[in-house]
Amino acid sequence: MLLLAVDTATPAVTVALHDGDSVVAESTRVDARRHGELLLPSVDRVLTTAGLALDAVTGVVVGVGPGPYTGLRVGLVTAATFGSVLGVPVHGVCTLDGLAYAAGLQEPFTVATDARRKEVYWARYDGSGTRSGEPAVDRPADIAGQVAGLPAVGAGALLYPEVFPDARGPEHQSAAALAALAAGKLAAGEELLPPRPLYLRRPDAQVPRNYKVVTPR
Repeated sequence: MLLLAVDTATPAVTVALHDGDSVVAESTRVDARRHGELLLPSVDRVLTTAGLALDAVTGVVVGVGPGPYTGLRVGLVTAATFGSVLGVPVHGVCTLDGLAYAAGLQEPFTVATDARRKEVYWARYDGSGTRSGEPAVDRPADIAGQVAGLPAVGAGALLYPEVFPDARGPEHQSAAALAALAAGKLAAGEELLPPRPLYLRRPDAQVPRNYKVVTPR
């Protein structure tokens, strides 16, 4: 097994290789505006570090969000392209699950990432790191009662200390954690998510309404 994992659902552009036992190489750059520019060089960097060619990859793992539309689709399209070119399966993993796995907490907790618009993408997890319910997007004040008393991880938690007073690391997503989580599930015979995006809300760009129709004379 050699999994290539990528995630661009958060400001972190993160890539890792996992051989089924451990992480072989990884690269993470935090830049919310350069996902498309940074992803492929990061893939090349981890392959070079590992001394491997792209055709050695036996599967692709991609973070499916939730995340902003523009950044999220960069990783998903890239993963789909690699899967098609290499003829290997593409597995989706919830980005919040990757952060939860990296946190390694042994008690109930929350993961929250920055959804912009003064909102967070979030989910609750039990002491084994298993997610309770589906990810959601909300204003922090609206979920204060649901997350009260729980430690929290992720950049979204750090942005709103009044709602997440026990905010902890990791702050950013790690493809190494995402790959390790996927490798464990695949080894156990578990099915992963399809590589489809979890946007949770409509994109910012909208077709103008009531625009003036110009007809030729």
